[in-house]
Amino acid sequence: MVNTKVTLCGIEMDNPIIPASGTFGFGYEFAELYDINMLGTFSFKGTTREPRFGNPTPRIAEYAGGLLNAVGLQNPGVDAVIETELPKLKQVFHKPVMANISGFSVAEYAEVCEKLDAQEQVGWLEVNISCPNVHGGGAAFGADPKSAAEVTKAVRAVTKKPIILKLSPTAANIAAVAKACEDEGADGVSLINTMPGMRIDLKRRRPLLANTTGGMSGPGMFPLAVRMVYQVYEAVSIPIVGMGGVTTAEDVIELMLAGATAIGVGAANLVEPYACKTIIENLPAVMERYGIENLTEIIGGAHHG
Repeated sequence: MVNTKVTLCGIEMDNPIIPASGTFGFGYEFAELYDINMLGTFSFKGTTREPRFGNPTPRIAEYAGGLLNAVGLQNPGVDAVIETELPKLKQVFHKPVMANISGFSVAEYAEVCEKLDAQEQVGWLEVNISCPNVHGGGAAFGADPKSAAEVTKAVRAVTKKPIILKLSPTAANIAAVAKACEDEGADGVSLINTMPGMRIDLKRRRPLLANTTGGMSGPGMFPLAVRMVYQVYEAVSIPIVGMGGVTTAEDVIELMLAGATAIGVGAANLVEPYACKTIIENLPAVMERYGIENLTEIIGGAHHG
């Protein structure tokens, strides 16, 4: 018998599989298809202080290696999430859930984190620092170590729960950003978020997405994710949630060898609603094939020394 359990920031999970934020809604849509309690956990839809309608449509475009999306953080706002979404979720999911928080100022991150910290169902706070800093020239908070540290410090001051900073692959040095987060008290980091890309409609001769650009996700991003998780693992001692183009149980093993403790599955859920269920079901056989008895033993196993 193999052991698929992992511990993420002090909370034990039955397996390392986490549907990534934005691809799993608030869970109950998928609960109609299968028992979502088989998941390690999931990260719910990115939540902001105010309700957001999101970007105009079309918001999704395809490319050979996956999807482009420009949804624009559509969500009902933190108060509605607490009043409506979490009680609905409680009926179908009986494990700690990961709350995903977005913000456009340091104060907004802190306020939303403080509200969600008070919710019993929330196990971890995943703080998405890939949002534009509207007061700092529009660059993402995660683009440089200094602004990433500032958000981490503000959030750390208002929550006792584990905070996981979600990093942007557009950072000039993602390992330095991860280290800055660790130094200010982050319990973990998750990476990678999407990369900006675009497609052009040949008939209209205009960008396919109403937003012009969108975030690239899907299998084409996987080698980038492996490389960045590997680099960040060498820079920090806190756990890493690895994600970016994961579609199979083999991908899970590969990202864990690179240094991830848990694995986010994003675009795959949009293409195949049973993606996470299938990965979890296939994981034990894949572990046996590669002589892995205990998943925690392989974390960072591809590194020297």
